[in-house]
Amino acid sequence: MSERYDRGMDVRRAVLGDDHVDRAESCKTELDRPFQTLITESAWGNVWSSDGISPRERSMLTLALLAALGNFEEIPMHIRATQRTGASKQDVLEAFQHVAIYAGVPRANQALKLAKQTYAEMEAE
Repeated sequence: MSERYDRGMDVRRAVLGDDHVDRAESCKTELDRPFQTLITESAWGNVWSSDGISPRERSMLTLALLAALGNFEEIPMHIRATQRTGASKQDVLEAFQHVAIYAGVPRANQALKLAKQTYAEMEAE
């Protein structure tokens, strides 16, 4: 693999945790291996590896974009990642309030519902 892939995998593990990454890696097949390499190099090895903004800010932006675009299936994973990025519950609420105003209340409402469920699960663990 490339240096960017290795850097991306390190950042991915730092943000999402070893357990999550190990589970995801064990599910890779020949069909999705090129796609997984692409996102590891591009998202994690390039964007998330940048020191232009903090992991906390990147986490907030990611959650807001996921909610605004209706990509709800990724929100619980990124809520769990806030334990490692430093984004607080208040930060997440602020991000979703921006979503409500600029992208729509229904999307923010769904994102907040998922955040509440995920935080409850995290507290029960």
